[in-house]
Amino acid sequence: MKKILIVLMLAVSACAFQTKHRGYVFPDDLETHVAQIKTTAQLQDEIGDPQTRTIYGDEVWVYYSADENMRGPFSVTYSNKTVLLAWVKNGRVLKTKVLHDDDLKDVKMADGETQIPAAIELNALEEMFNNIGRFSPAGLGQ
Repeated sequence: MKKILIVLMLAVSACAFQTKHRGYVFPDDLETHVAQIKTTAQLQDEIGDPQTRTIYGDEVWVYYSADENMRGPFSVTYSNKTVLLAWVKNGRVLKTKVLHDDDLKDVKMADGETQIPAAIELNALEEMFNNIGRFSPAGLGQ
C-alpha cells in the first residue's frame, strides 16, 4: 500500500501547473488606452520600448505578450497572446492595431533542415582528414 501511495504522489507531483507571463503586461482596456496615444514619447512612457521595429517599408513598432502554460510532462502551450502594432512616423503614432489569439495564425515549424545552396557535404572520414593541421596542440597558446 505504501508503494502505491508513493507512486501516486510522484505521479501527481509531475502534473504541476505553472503559468509564466512573457513579453509586455498590457492593461485590460488596451484598445481604448492606445487610442489616446498620439506620439511615440507617450507610447514609450505608457507601454515601453518596442520589442522590435521594422526595417523595411513603413516603420512599425511591435509589442508582444503571451502566457506560457506548463502542465507537468505535457508540452508547453501559449495562451492570451496579444500583439500591439503601432505605425509611427516622425515621432507621431499614425495608427495602432491590437491582435488577440483569434487574430493570430498558428504557425507550424517544418521538420528537417533547410538546405544551404552551394554547401559542401563531407562524410565523417573527409571531415577528419579536413581538420588535420587546423588546430594547435593543447597548451601551446597559439
